[in-house]
Amino acid sequence: MHELDLKALGVTAINQNLYHVPKDTNDRQWSIRNPMGQHAIACGVDAPLMIDVMGHVGFYCGGMNKEAEITIHGHAGVGVAENMMSGVVWVKGNASESAGATANGGLLVIEGDASSRCGISMKGVDIVVGGSVGHMSAFMAQRGNLVVCGNAGEALGDSIYEARLYVKGRADNLGSDCIEKEMRSEHLEDLARLLERARLKHKPQAFRRYGSARKLYNFNVDHADAY
Repeated sequence: MHELDLKALGVTAINQNLYHVPKDTNDRQWSIRNPMGQHAIACGVDAPLMIDVMGHVGFYCGGMNKEAEITIHGHAGVGVAENMMSGVVWVKGNASESAGATANGGLLVIEGDASSRCGISMKGVDIVVGGSVGHMSAFMAQRGNLVVCGNAGEALGDSIYEARLYVKGRADNLGSDCIEKEMRSEHLEDLARLLERARLKHKPQAFRRYGSARKLYNFNVDHADAY
C-alpha cells in the first residue's frame, strides 16, 4: 500500500505519481490522505490501480478514469467521474451535480444522494445511486443505465436518447420525450446485475423503467446499437 499525503504534496504531485505507475505493476494499492475538498484528484488515471481517497473531494474527482477503481470515502463535488471511460468510481457519501457527466463506460456508484443533472449526456456508463437524484438527471442521456433507488427530481430524462433509466421511488415529472416503458425480462436481468455490482439488496421488480419516446430525433430501429 502506497500512501500519498495531499496536504504535503499537492494535487499535481499526487496525480503525477498515479500517472507514472506502470500498467503491468503488481503494486496497485494506493491511498490518498487529507484530500481537503481539493479539485481534480485522481483525474486521468490510466492503469488498473485501487485508489482510496480518504475524505471529501471537490470538483471532477476521478474524471477521465480508465481502468482504475477509485473509492471516495466521503462526499464528492461537481462532476465526479466526468467523462470516465472504464473502471469504477465509488462514492461512499453524496455527490453534487453532474455526476458521471458524458461518461463513456465503467461503473459509478453513489451510496447516498446525487444532485441535479446526474448522468447528463451519459454515453455508455452505468450509474447506480443508492438514494435520490435531483432535477434534469439523465438530460440528453445517450447510452448506458441510470439506476435510482430513491426518487427522481423534476424533468428526469429530458431529451433522452437510448439510455435506460430505472427508478424505485417517485418520478412524477418526466422531461421532454421521456416516458415510462415496459419492464421486460432482459431489463430485470440487467438491473439485477447492476444492483449486485453496487452491493444493494433491492428487488428489480420494485423498479420502473423509463426511456425515450423517440419523438425528438430521427430513430432507425435497424441501427439501434449505434445510438
